[in-house]
Amino acid sequence: MTRGLKKFKLKGKRVLVRCDFNVPLAQNGEIEDDYRIKQALPTIEYLLKAGNKVILMSHLGDPEGKAPENLRLDPVRKKLEELLKRKVLKADDCIGKEIEKRVSKMKNREVLLLENLRFHDGEKKNDAQFAKNLAKLGDFYVNDAFGVCHRSHASVVALPQYLPAAAGFLLEKEVNVLSRILKNPWRPLVVVIGGAKVSSKTKVINKFLDIADHVLVGGKIANDILIAKGICVGRPWPEDEVIKEVEKFQLTSTKLHLPIDVLASPDDSGSVYVRTAAPGKVRNDELLLDIGPETVEIFSMVMKEAKMILWAGPMGFFENPLFEKGTEGIARAIVKNHNAYKIIGGGDTLFAASKYGLVNKFDHVSTGGGAMLGFLAGDDFPGLDFLEK
Repeated sequence: MTRGLKKFKLKGKRVLVRCDFNVPLAQNGEIEDDYRIKQALPTIEYLLKAGNKVILMSHLGDPEGKAPENLRLDPVRKKLEELLKRKVLKADDCIGKEIEKRVSKMKNREVLLLENLRFHDGEKKNDAQFAKNLAKLGDFYVNDAFGVCHRSHASVVALPQYLPAAAGFLLEKEVNVLSRILKNPWRPLVVVIGGAKVSSKTKVINKFLDIADHVLVGGKIANDILIAKGICVGRPWPEDEVIKEVEKFQLTSTKLHLPIDVLASPDDSGSVYVRTAAPGKVRNDELLLDIGPETVEIFSMVMKEAKMILWAGPMGFFENPLFEKGTEGIARAIVKNHNAYKIIGGGDTLFAASKYGLVNKFDHVSTGGGAMLGFLAGDDFPGLDFLEK
């Protein structure tokens, strides 16, 4: 990477670090999953060790320019103190004269967390003045928030225009690993795609039918492809955008693997009955809610020989234990391959892997689900433009 953090000698500087602390919160305000916060620690600790003043900024949720109490970053400050084992200061806002004064009083090796960036409309509007006001707080900018690099937001795109800038260690790792998948993967490369966000994943499947050795598809996206192929008839037709992408597929490609059996039920509770059937034998009044045991076995066999595996998206409605065997079976088959470099990404996928205690068995866990898929699909990434400047 051309602008990694270690290319710059920083000491005694006010360093603005764009993090992705958009973490899930429980109803009582406690953080349910601190993974993204933990991944920001190496960059923060490196800057502190070098004797800098570290000013952290992030969004949380989407308050649309308002400032609701439940989206303040106080739980993040508390978690940061616990993980860094040091005092973390917190500002009541992210811009303004009072915040500038507060920053000016900071000592070297102190940490200040700014308030939620999205409390201001200027963040999502990529407003130049908002970015300039943020720039007043720092001498140097570090982007360590891969999960928002596909967004044209002020703290991601406009801010590095006003300060010298570098990629943090997390961003650097994400870009390097995902670029490796696209440009020079270890082979055989097996890509496992599932989940419900169909439109974003059809592009990725199309891309990997060229790049990968095998593409294994489950979840709702597999159902939509089966409908488009005329195998699951009498079902709601997928969105036009999905059909356009599916039409580009080489559906006869030996690389593309779709479910050969599924779990079907009248509803996602499974309370009436659950049965295993070939996709074409699922009745119109039934839902396809998981891949079946034969599909798990075949997918597992394909992954056995892989040297690199990418997994994005569960294989079915795994939130219900009746329909989790497909997702769990695939997860365990991936981690069982000790010879493969294993990458996982996406909120639901991480939740599933965490549920089965397998997250730490993966070599790279991407902090950005939508961002990861966008990067792999070749979408525009305005938040990475500064790396080439």
